[in-house]
Amino acid sequence: MSEPRSHASSPPTYRTGEEVRHRQRPEWGVGTIQRVEAARRGTSIDQRLWIRFPNVGMKVLLAGLGDLERVGRSAPAEGGGILGEGVGSDGHTMADREASHEQGWLGEIARKRPEEAMVELPPQASDPFLSLRQRLEFTIGLYRFEPSGGKLLDWAVAQSGLNDPLSRFNRHELEELFTRWAHRRDQHLAKLGQEARNEPGVFDSVMKKAPPSAHKALRKLHGRR
Repeated sequence: MSEPRSHASSPPTYRTGEEVRHRQRPEWGVGTIQRVEAARRGTSIDQRLWIRFPNVGMKVLLAGLGDLERVGRSAPAEGGGILGEGVGSDGHTMADREASHEQGWLGEIARKRPEEAMVELPPQASDPFLSLRQRLEFTIGLYRFEPSGGKLLDWAVAQSGLNDPLSRFNRHELEELFTRWAHRRDQHLAKLGQEARNEPGVFDSVMKKAPPSAHKALRKLHGRR
């Protein structure tokens, strides 16, 4: 059985001007660090960051708790990477893929098939290093997105890695892509439910906090069987 993933023992170090994405709230967009100051967290020295995100404005976060990832091509600040990982994100968004394969035939595929990245679930939903509860909670969190209005655009920002996804897709295309993505999300939740047969308490406790749309999706899937 795999051991849980360990994070770096010391918090990452950031500088003003760096661009970051919040792993748990990618729909905020790519933010720019406006101000940095030293902060104490328990017995550790951390950083308090003022970050301006395009979709939610200014947020003040602790570097060691903010679950941030650097984006773009800038080199990391002295003192290490991000949560034990290198510069940049995990490569799942459309923008990440295009940035890493700008040239050659891989780049052509990435540019011609952006919908492939748009309909994939974030890797945290199935990360084998995460516990069943963590994967369930992350998947339930994906039900905050909806197929219309501002929540559709929030989803498009999170999936594409673009602050303005309407510069690449029209609304009808986003609605169609969301439908395909939501189907995968629902199927994955059902799969986690099957995986939780030996841990029913975990599944039940997480589902108590789930929004009605998650329960509706499960009922619909079960009704087809």
